[in-house]
This record gives sequence, C-alpha cells and structure tokens, in this order.
Amino acid sequence: MAGNRTFTMIKPDAVSAGNVGAIIKMIQEAGFSIKAMKMTKMSAERAGQFYEVHKERPFYNDLCEYMSSGAIVPMILEKDNAVEDFRTLIGATNPKEAAEGTIRALFAESIEANAIHGSDSDDNAEIEGKFFFAKTEEF
Repeated sequence: MAGNRTFTMIKPDAVSAGNVGAIIKMIQEAGFSIKAMKMTKMSAERAGQFYEVHKERPFYNDLCEYMSSGAIVPMILEKDNAVEDFRTLIGATNPKEAAEGTIRALFAESIEANAIHGSDSDDNAEIEGKFFFAKTEEF
C-alpha cells in the first residue's frame, strides 16, 4: 500500500449515529477511491490485537471496550499521497482541535469517540489493512 493506499475505520460512535454515508461521501469527494470495505464488529480480544501497540498505555482497556461496543466500517483507500491527505481530511484526534470541515470536527463526539481512525504511516496502513482484509477482498 506504500504511497498511494491508506487504511481507515469508521468507529462505533459514528456508525451508531448514522454517519457512515456522510463520511464515505466526504472521503470520495476528497478524491479517494475505496478499494475494500465492509461492516463488521470486533470482539474485545480482536480489538486488543489491533491496538496492541497501546497495550501499556492507561487508556488501552477502555479503547478495546469502546472499539468492540458496536459495528465498525474498515476500508482501504487509494489516492496519491494517501496517508498524509487522509490525516488532513479526518482532522486532529481531539475534535475540539480539528480544523473546520474535517470529519472529526463534523462527526466526533469526543477525543475518545472520535468517529474515525486513519493510519499514521504507509507501513501502518499496510499492516492495518491486512488485519481486516485478505488480498482477495481488495481491488
């Protein structure tokens, strides 16, 4: 996925609030094409595997509980400069600090329930995409 692909996941708060369609529309209007997408639900154990990098942090258990609390929509996206452009589109982790018009400024409830995940590097985009999608599910 290096360079032109990134991974994202619409989080349980945004899914339960009915914002999936509006978020996908923003993603596509920003020039990203969706290469893989599904709606699923993670178990707490699976969430723990995905967020293992944060295992020693004090918010880890709450994060795993939150991410397994409802449906999510993971996606692999494609566009030139995908990771950086997508991070700009979603905005700061804290929605109070997110730029106006970003996904988090529009749809996030809080720093914890911040509507959407976006990979922070090409390497992590590839790892995170493979966590949710088999090669046969991408196009």
